Amino acid sequence: MHKILNIIQIIISVLLICCILIQQRGGGGAAVFGGGAGESYYTKRGFEKILFVSTIILAGLFLILAFVNLLI
Repeated sequence: MHKILNIIQIIISVLLICCILIQQRGGGGAAVFGGGAGESYYTKRGFEKILFVSTIILAGLFLILAFVNLLI
């Protein structure tokens, strides 16, 4: 059981690293049009939103598995 949890945690950590590295740096779409931060309202849509939500979910799963591994 402990080995399975360790393998799952490693897989989740690699996926989390990939999600973080794929995300764009900077101010999102405002930097493309020359606008500064706060000058325009920008919402995440499509793949960018899916990537953002999946990063949050993977981080939560990673923390939960870390606590479970700590207790076992």
